[in-house]
Amino acid sequence: MSAPTAPGPARPASAPTAATAGATAGATATATATAGAPTPPRRGGLLDWRVRFAILSVVWGFSFLLIKVGTEAYAPFQVALGRVLFGALALLTVLLVRREPLPRGLRTWGHLSVAALLLNTAPFSLFAYAELSIPSSLAGICNATSPLWGMALSLVALSEDRPTRRRFAGLGLGFLGVLTVLGAWQGFSGVDAKGTAFALLASLCYPIGWIYVRRTLAGTPGSPVALTGGQLMVSTLQLALVSAVFTSAPGSFPLWPTLSVIALGALGTGMALQMQYGLVTEVGPTTAQMVTYFIPVIATTAGVLVLGEQLHWNTPVGAAIVLAGAALTQTRPGARKPA
Repeated sequence: MSAPTAPGPARPASAPTAATAGATAGATATATATAGAPTPPRRGGLLDWRVRFAILSVVWGFSFLLIKVGTEAYAPFQVALGRVLFGALALLTVLLVRREPLPRGLRTWGHLSVAALLLNTAPFSLFAYAELSIPSSLAGICNATSPLWGMALSLVALSEDRPTRRRFAGLGLGFLGVLTVLGAWQGFSGVDAKGTAFALLASLCYPIGWIYVRRTLAGTPGSPVALTGGQLMVSTLQLALVSAVFTSAPGSFPLWPTLSVIALGALGTGMALQMQYGLVTEVGPTTAQMVTYFIPVIATTAGVLVLGEQLHWNTPVGAAIVLAGAALTQTRPGARKPA
């Protein structure tokens, strides 16, 4: 079966979809899958979309726990390498079964290389380095700031996004939530500044990559799986080179860290993206991207219950404020009624 062609250029939106904000690789695919006119809802498989939505939320929410466990035995670059490698293998398997080709054209692969750097190589490595010194729950909450960064950047980079009072209020509220999570009133005591900065920088990479993708790859021929599979292949090559230069080969392969890295790639990147594409097609990108707001809740719960991470009152309160601000930036005022 030949790969479908996206119907025309995509309309820029105000912030990344769940595929990017949820620490995954799918901004490239989302930009093409949602291009042009909205796709009519259709049934997406054996499981109801609500069940798949819940599974997706859990898989992406547990990604930060898996990163934490992976860094117990492997260097951060190696964790990121395993993530994109097994994610690429999962998507390439799907392409092989469907007999779909990879993207073609030097220009397309050039843009995919930049997208891989911004959406996979850099943020995956930064999150892994961040979790060497901060809890996985805090990393998950930092990830939730991606829509806020995306809104701030899109107001500058995308002329179609006009600033409104509601969006500015959402930005202010969201970043107030970040300060609450970090305990700004007590001088950020107890928070590792370097690790937190890495996590926030990783979250910033997603909207930068998303804006780049919307401007360069929207409407590119190829299915979402083919484009994202190619992107993960390039990221695998990038991280293999970086790992070879800056890390030494692991001396052993402990069971749980190894299984965590495999699950992080095969499930958190491969299977989850497949499920995300199905949700976008069936219920539309607006509903599908709501998974973004469940990820920090699940990440925090998993960190506390499974890893025994400490939770202070300002963490859930600040996370709720962040999510409220992010949700506010995504709302659009209704059409004015005629006088």
